[in-house]
Amino acid sequence: MSEKVFDRTELAKFDGQNGQPAYVAVDGVVYDVSDVEAWAGGKHHGNLAGQELTSVIDGQSPHGRKVLNKLPVVGQYHD
Repeated sequence: MSEKVFDRTELAKFDGQNGQPAYVAVDGVVYDVSDVEAWAGGKHHGNLAGQELTSVIDGQSPHGRKVLNKLPVVGQYHD
């Protein structure tokens, strides 16, 4: 089975709202943050699920990329 590929429009559907899962993309990888309490409702410290957040995690996140290893990978992101 091939890995799902998301573009900006497809990723935006997974915003954690109205029963949708919450996905974020970092460095071309799409992660499922639905079960992360801090991402409840698809929001985390002013960031919204359904978006590409590489610059946010590299430039603003106190925990950096280390938390990504704990998240399920659901696909690849290509804008």
